[in-house]
Amino acid sequence: MANSRSSSFFSSFFSPRGDTLLYLIALLSIFSLLLHHLSAAGDSHFEGFDADDEPEDDPIIFQPPLADLPRRSPPPPTTLSTSADPESHHGPPSDSDLPVKPPATTSSFDYWDEDEFEGFPTETPPPELTSELEPTTAPADSATDEPDETAIISGPVSLTKRIRSYTVEIACVSFLIMFAINYFTGKKENETLALAWAAKFATSDTIFDKNFSLLGVGEGDSSPLLLKEGQTVFRFYASGRRFCQQLVATMELKSRQDLIAKLYNMIVPCKDEITFEVQMNEDAMDHVVFALAKKKAAKTMQKEVRDLQRFANLMTSGPNGRKWVADELTVITESKEVAGDLITETVLDQVFGEKAFEKFGKWFISMHFSDQQQSTHRKALVFKFALPDVNHMADITRLVALVPYYIDLIGRYKLSSQTRTKTEAARSKVALEAYKELQNERQEALQRKKAERRKMMEEAGSKLNAEALRKKEAKERARQLKKAMPKIKMSRGA
Repeated sequence: MANSRSSSFFSSFFSPRGDTLLYLIALLSIFSLLLHHLSAAGDSHFEGFDADDEPEDDPIIFQPPLADLPRRSPPPPTTLSTSADPESHHGPPSDSDLPVKPPATTSSFDYWDEDEFEGFPTETPPPELTSELEPTTAPADSATDEPDETAIISGPVSLTKRIRSYTVEIACVSFLIMFAINYFTGKKENETLALAWAAKFATSDTIFDKNFSLLGVGEGDSSPLLLKEGQTVFRFYASGRRFCQQLVATMELKSRQDLIAKLYNMIVPCKDEITFEVQMNEDAMDHVVFALAKKKAAKTMQKEVRDLQRFANLMTSGPNGRKWVADELTVITESKEVAGDLITETVLDQVFGEKAFEKFGKWFISMHFSDQQQSTHRKALVFKFALPDVNHMADITRLVALVPYYIDLIGRYKLSSQTRTKTEAARSKVALEAYKELQNERQEALQRKKAERRKMMEEAGSKLNAEALRKKEAKERARQLKKAMPKIKMSRGA
């Protein structure tokens, strides 16, 4: 009877019905809550410890060392729950059930390849653990992380840094401003200098007004005196005088409007120059080749100027021991007679003597008279002077007065018969040499044309094909045979 009762009890227990089933479910729920409370109490016992103070029996940290070559470790387990009794855990895993992620030390997961195992969930630490690990991991992260760019950008930038960032642009703009200012100031300065010369020597009751009837560019009284051909070139024209056709004065001034040229002129100084070219009439100038310049310039002229190189020589002393030019000057002449006649006592006293040249020598450059000029006009007088500044334009008055003086002197000058014979012989010799040079140039041109024609024929012959070349050779052979055969005369019978 007892056995039957116990069997019925166990059968009712393992096959519950009604209130027994409810009793069983409640009992399991109480047991599950109890286990959950005990696990939470165990986790709170270790709260506050760093990630480095993990228990020594952690199987992940104290893993056996890897082999010599790195290998990928097996994928992590797919289950995230670590409950003590999985059969009695019927709810979702709590935060305490999640495993604590070990620190990023040397482990097999250092060689984890995320691309090889796709689809596995990523492990993210719970909020409590991240908040606990932040103090320990912050110094390591701050040492390796890059500086915050937003903080740098949003910070205030000093004025010196802004200026340094635009150094090139500021320099370029400053140079352009300086160049523009210098352009207008230099242009105005050159114009002022040219007008100052014209006001001193080309207006009414001045040297050129007294010696020429027509001054300036036009014919009327209101015509401009100067012709501006550039920022540094000004021309003055005068005509209406005996012995000459016209006078052309060319002022070549410094490039004051160019900043770079101005800086260069500070290192290599140069002067403002004016050149007077007087075109003489054909019957008003005899055989004269004469030049006067400073010693260094005279040697250069004698080597480079063609008429001086062919006809004239350097003259070291004056004729017959008479008073002569200053020691700084050198005469280049075709004959001593011409030099003695052109360097008069008046000129020596006024300009080229020892005492006068000390005062006016710094403005004198050269003068060149020749009936064999290589310019457009064969007979011409050329004077070159330096220009002073606006306030000292009167210093070259005596030099400018040499122009009309030598126009009259050369126009009236006649050589002696003996000197004229020598000069004519020299000119005939030079003319013959020039004719021979011209003939040689023509012969060279003809030879050049023949060579070019022969080369063209050879190129055309080389382009012929073999058959045409064979026919040409056969034709040439037949012509040669026909030419070599004797001529036979035939007579007709009655």
